Amino acid sequence: MDYSKQFRVTPGSKVDLSQIDAGFKDQHESHAHALPEIEAYEQKLQELQYLMYAEGKRSLLICLQGRDAAGKDGTIKHVLGAMNPQGCTVSGFKVPTKTEAAHDFLWRYHRATPEKGQVAIFNRSHYEDVLVVRVHNLVPEDVWSKRYDHINHFEQLLHDTDTHILKFYLHIDGEEQLKRFKQRIDDPTRHWKISDGDYAERPLWNEYTQAFEAALSNCSTEHAPWFIIPSNHKWFRNLAISQIVAETLKTLNMQFPEPTVDINEIKQKYHQMAEESK
Repeated sequence: MDYSKQFRVTPGSKVDLSQIDAGFKDQHESHAHALPEIEAYEQKLQELQYLMYAEGKRSLLICLQGRDAAGKDGTIKHVLGAMNPQGCTVSGFKVPTKTEAAHDFLWRYHRATPEKGQVAIFNRSHYEDVLVVRVHNLVPEDVWSKRYDHINHFEQLLHDTDTHILKFYLHIDGEEQLKRFKQRIDDPTRHWKISDGDYAERPLWNEYTQAFEAALSNCSTEHAPWFIIPSNHKWFRNLAISQIVAETLKTLNMQFPEPTVDINEIKQKYHQMAEESK
């Protein structure tokens, strides 16, 4: 199945997250059943990212958004971990620093966008400024409501300068979130992930739902699409995202650059050195 079509938010459509099954897993019965396909796409990701790095003409920005415990860190580890770190950057965005807060809201994000040939991953992103900011009334509505247009213009600028954009909303339901919170409590190796904020935000579930739906509805465009990924099953999340990223990179028709030296001359020198070393 083509997940890039199935999970893509159609530009101009109205998103209703309550109508999307967070536990969807397609025809796959289990992680073991899906593993060969996951591994095949991860291999494609490795090859295509190497090609992007070698070509050096364009870049890829991947934005990950979701509720607490939705699996942003896991996505980076299991899907994007297949890529060569030399050609990737990962940026996480928390409360703005004093310097960041003294600039426009997009400033700190623009500084982290990828160079040509690079893949940049945003663990949370510029959408925090129409999510957390909106839910907690950190700025007036007449300020944050204008940011949808600012974000769309920002992403258009990136696209026009050969940065391709893929945005993934990791969709989990309330029951799954509580299950993952419990895993963090029960597993000492996950205690470091626990924060007061996780539980403080839980009562604001409906407010965040409205904020996510507005962002997904207002900011999914042809050049910077949103994908709503069913993520109750971590392995299915990995499969869907790896397929979408790999197939998107494949459509770019990237090419290895021509050599900057005379290969025949280099071959002759190599053979000469090999003979002299005998």
